[in-house]
Amino acid sequence: MISLPRPLDPVRSIKIKIGLVLLGALVAAMTYFRIGIGWLPPWTTVTAFVVALGALQLLARGLTSPLREMTAAAKAMAQGDYTRRVRATSRDEVGELAVAFNMMAADLAAADRQRRELIANVSHELRTPITALQGVLENIVDGVAEAEPQMMKTALAQTERLGRLVAELLDLSRVDAGVLTLGQEPIRVRPFLDDVIDEARVNAEGAGHDVTFTVRAPDLTVPGDRARLHQVFANLLDNAARHSPSGGIVRVTAASDGDRLLVVVADEGEGIPAADRERVFERFTRGERATGGGTGLGLAIARWVVQLHRGTIAITDPAPARAPGCHVQVTLPLTPPAV
Repeated sequence: MISLPRPLDPVRSIKIKIGLVLLGALVAAMTYFRIGIGWLPPWTTVTAFVVALGALQLLARGLTSPLREMTAAAKAMAQGDYTRRVRATSRDEVGELAVAFNMMAADLAAADRQRRELIANVSHELRTPITALQGVLENIVDGVAEAEPQMMKTALAQTERLGRLVAELLDLSRVDAGVLTLGQEPIRVRPFLDDVIDEARVNAEGAGHDVTFTVRAPDLTVPGDRARLHQVFANLLDNAARHSPSGGIVRVTAASDGDRLLVVVADEGEGIPAADRERVFERFTRGERATGGGTGLGLAIARWVVQLHRGTIAITDPAPARAPGCHVQVTLPLTPPAV
């Protein structure tokens, strides 16, 4: 590709560049005029130059002011101020650049806010189990308490909580980096859900949750990554067990809906208000249900995994309408993706 010359690149002011362009156009016109008629009216020529330069200063101000504003805003962003915006009123290329700059500034502000919230939330989530674990170990070391099974069980629970948090943070880093390899294997739905429920039943008993799990699923096969989908439904069942009342029932219902598999996990807890149903899938959000939740990352990772499988996950209205609890609906395609 031929690179055309840019003779005005050394000039550092766009006003001067426009002035030189205008001056060159005037000189070319005057030269042609002189060659054509052989003379130039002196006062007319001087007046034309003065008027042209005056109009240039007036018009170029509106052209260069957005660029100056963008320069000042960019310098402010380098200092951490993402609130600066550029007035975008023109419809030319500079106006389009100003609109794009404001969109970029808004995205950077949102990313900076999420980064600060992530640091604050991770610090809070790490501090709680570390403090509890430190207290248990200090009591044992100081001789205040003995290493009894119940105390060591508490320490183990806090260590497992730290392990889950670290694993979920690693998953989120893969989400942000877009680095993931999904396996594709045929998964028989009923045996798969039975395995997840068996694990959830053991975890619920270990955590002291008195709930009953039931499953109703057809004999279907769905393609996907078994480990990742196991992670999704294990998280949903763990949430359902923690938020169900004592003696409650957690129901898992699967059915085919055209070319998709529909799985509903329902508990008998207080449910989630309609206004918060989308927000609970955000990072470090637990909703307004009972306390004692996890890290607030599980549903965010679950949505990420389901979307990678070309599926959907959402909080739906109970069926029938007045049924208690939270109903989480997951849909997955029954056919493998085209290569």
